[in-house]
Amino acid sequence: MTPRPTKIVLVATLAVTVAAVALVGQARWKGTIDTGELAPILWVLTALFVLRVAGQVIVALRAPTWLPPMEDWNLMPYRLLLPIQLLILGVMVWIDTSFSASAGPPVDRTEGLGWVLVVFSALYAGAMAIRYVVRMRRRPAARWFGGTIPIVLHLVLATYLYGLGSFHVGR
Repeated sequence: MTPRPTKIVLVATLAVTVAAVALVGQARWKGTIDTGELAPILWVLTALFVLRVAGQVIVALRAPTWLPPMEDWNLMPYRLLLPIQLLILGVMVWIDTSFSASAGPPVDRTEGLGWVLVVFSALYAGAMAIRYVVRMRRRPAARWFGGTIPIVLHLVLATYLYGLGSFHVGR
């Protein structure tokens, strides 16, 4: 069973993610997204991913009762997952820093890359929605929150890619 504090954080994470999608969509609707508009959104999404990685480290080291057990956090062995997550975080911080400074390779608009990221982010989010439905059908006792930490945080990453791609598309 998913502990109450985890449920609250998951719902809050989903709310922030939906807000980020709405803000990026609104900026796209108005025209070209500027680095100053996108930087805070990217930093917030990065912070959410940091919380996921930190939570998982806490579970691996301490297994507190206010967080779900390790098997609810990932499908991949943790010794492989943690280095990948740290690499992803490093790239995210590099991109976020570039957007905050409005300088560097990540802010050089590349429309083709933008479209690839936007389409990939939609497919990625769709795959997570399907993963959620399949999981809930296979494990009805786990409804609504059981095993959803990776799904929700993959949605955060999909939203990050959507924001980045939307910037590069330029509209």
